[in-house]
Amino acid sequence: MKTGFTHLFIPGPTNIPEPVRQAMNVPMQDMRAPDFGDLTLGLFKDLKRVFRTDTGTVFLFPGSGTGAWEAAITNTLNPGDKVLMSRFGQFSALWVEMAERLGLDVEVIDVAWGAGCPVKEYARRLGADKKGEIKAVFVTHNETATGVTSDVEGVRKALDSCFHEALLFVDGVSSIASIDFRMDEWGVDLAVTGSQKGLMLPAGLGVLAVSQKAMAASKTATMRRAYFEFSDMEKLNATGYFPYTPPTQLFHGLRRSLDRIFAEGLDNVIARHHRLAEGVRRGVRAWGLNLVAEHPAFYSDTVSAIRTPADVDAREVIRIGYERYNISFGTGLAQLSGKVFRIGHLGDLNEGMCLTALSLAELSLAAAGAKVEFGSGVAAAQKWYAETAPACRIHIAAE
Repeated sequence: MKTGFTHLFIPGPTNIPEPVRQAMNVPMQDMRAPDFGDLTLGLFKDLKRVFRTDTGTVFLFPGSGTGAWEAAITNTLNPGDKVLMSRFGQFSALWVEMAERLGLDVEVIDVAWGAGCPVKEYARRLGADKKGEIKAVFVTHNETATGVTSDVEGVRKALDSCFHEALLFVDGVSSIASIDFRMDEWGVDLAVTGSQKGLMLPAGLGVLAVSQKAMAASKTATMRRAYFEFSDMEKLNATGYFPYTPPTQLFHGLRRSLDRIFAEGLDNVIARHHRLAEGVRRGVRAWGLNLVAEHPAFYSDTVSAIRTPADVDAREVIRIGYERYNISFGTGLAQLSGKVFRIGHLGDLNEGMCLTALSLAELSLAAAGAKVEFGSGVAAAQKWYAETAPACRIHIAAE
């Protein structure tokens, strides 16, 4: 029988803060009541702050980030449209697969797993597209499978330097509300996230922010859609309502989650993620192990994908951690299966939690056959956290 806490260090779903969990413990309510907008209208407004957009429109689709991906594509593109995408991890690969299944003409750039979005190659191909055949460019901001963050701003600059009119799609599922993201400043047209990552909620909401340019495209796009129709949502969302039954309890949790983010300050949330992630990375280096990310410029502040030694099966590390030490690490996906385990470090997180992840990873690695000096990773992270400790901790009310 397992006792004590179950330690969750997968890169999503993330830990739910207790006040957020309690906020969802409410009776069912009438989603057609005259005052329902008192709850929902503020959510739309405040999510725009998280996306850093003044002019965009935010949609909340019951579903997941994948559902929001589909909504973004089907509302703004046409069958046979040419789109430019890159594949450098499991989730960018799944996005390519979806685009192909929806009937788009996908121009794919394959990149080594561990590298990021190929900005220079995007610029070259956009520059060569003299007839404007490419209708959209897709960027996975944070590739969760490899722990790689890409340069969205750089892709916008590539588009602008070519005077290209393609829409810019961004998968921000494991970045938004955790890693710096600036929708208006970077000229992003469609940005997707999910409730179960930086927003610290259960899975169940696909969150999509849409630029004015993309909203205009949705008026003439001919791809088939029904449930994900922007115009149905836009019309009813304006007064706080939905064209179908919404997940009301998740909305109450989202309200509390957004309050926590703004109480800490979005910039402080982003800085905290960077500081905590760097401690984990220093711990990994102290073990003598490598990250999948090929260069520090690609390091993700929400997940570290860690290569195990050649003679150590990463699946064993994960199994031992789960069965013996009551901790869940992320598994290696697709071509990284058995070679990588992942530590998710996003959402409701502090130094003690990161040190727990490192200490139990040391035990699990050693039990799986890796030569790891006990305490080495923990000590490296402790040193970093001690050197960079904030003068005071921001306390967030728990009522």
